Amino acid sequence: MPGKGAKRPEPEVPEEAPPPPPPEANSEALEFLATISEEEIPLLYFSETLNMISETNQILGEYSLDIKQAYYYSSDGDTKRSVLVHATSRGQLEEIPCGTSISGYLDWDLKTYQQHHHEFIKFLPLSVDKKTTLLKQNADMLMTRILKEGEVTKTEKTSFNLNVMDGFISESANLLLLRVMGWRRKVPQNAKFLAFDGEGKLCHSTYEALGFQTIQLGSEQAEVLVVEQTMHSNEDIPMTWQYYLLPDGHLAKRIQVGSPFCCIITKMPIMREEDEFDPKPVFEKKQLEWEEDVQLFAIFRDRKEELQASHTTYMQHHPEAQTLISDFLLFLLLRQPSNVVTFAAEYFGPFARGLDKPPPFRSSNRPSPFRNPCSLSVPYNPLEKIPEKSSEEKTEDSSS
Repeated sequence: MPGKGAKRPEPEVPEEAPPPPPPEANSEALEFLATISEEEIPLLYFSETLNMISETNQILGEYSLDIKQAYYYSSDGDTKRSVLVHATSRGQLEEIPCGTSISGYLDWDLKTYQQHHHEFIKFLPLSVDKKTTLLKQNADMLMTRILKEGEVTKTEKTSFNLNVMDGFISESANLLLLRVMGWRRKVPQNAKFLAFDGEGKLCHSTYEALGFQTIQLGSEQAEVLVVEQTMHSNEDIPMTWQYYLLPDGHLAKRIQVGSPFCCIITKMPIMREEDEFDPKPVFEKKQLEWEEDVQLFAIFRDRKEELQASHTTYMQHHPEAQTLISDFLLFLLLRQPSNVVTFAAEYFGPFARGLDKPPPFRSSNRPSPFRNPCSLSVPYNPLEKIPEKSSEEKTEDSSS
């Protein structure tokens, strides 16, 4: 036993284990998302409505989904063409009103710009209302969760860096991803995507193809692809859904494992098919035989006569032009230079007022007969008066 006055040893506090690393999407999931093209998404623009059916075939409510093109206006003022996903479900479970609505803006590769998720259960005296908002802002994904139970409201805000969210599939992106799988009739094997669980924590989400089945839709039969989605939460039991997808991506049936109801369509929808565009017609270029066309030949003849009359009138009013051209042609034939353009420039050079005077003596550095482009920027004013010489300058000129 320790003696009097000795300090008792303090109990050892166990060190807290470091938090586990955040989950990551594997390469199979990232490769599948990379194959989704901008041309493929418009094929999945349509709306659909399913009935919520109980185990006793009683209609409890309605589930609707609409995917279409839209424009997303970000907080920094940019406008981006995006995909708008809007889904709602409303019904009554044991005479208790409940419902869910999802509205999200997505990029072509299923990245989420913004999403609003609202769930409510009007169970008196304690109703539950839960709202979750996702907002992509710069390099982060901001999450705001508002939980209202009765009169008590709790607000929680969390930020996730986008570097750890590659392969993230939100609730709205999940609905579009299922249509892609249904359209392709293919599910990526061993793919692990990222998703948020019920507590707002990142977890893995997997998809598995359960094969093809034939189901009865009204008076018709249809072959569907059954896809099972499982959300593997680290803090709760896994949640599983089964989706029955028609060849064009329509949802024929949805089941949440353990739920007392399912969603199903009552009749066969109008199946969408990929648009096949006819090749553009090729028209051969036809020669314009204007000489045989009476109207075109008349237009040509009238225009020719008009130009000839205009030329004749001009030459009559300016006879010096004919003389100048005749002198130049005569001089050209006498000299017969090898470079006609340079010869013409030297011949008509003296007529240009802005051309520099040639030097009085011959030189090897012969000036160019063409006008300097810089001199073209100085306009010549014929009305400008030439300054008169002073009396002393006139005396010097007369003496010389």
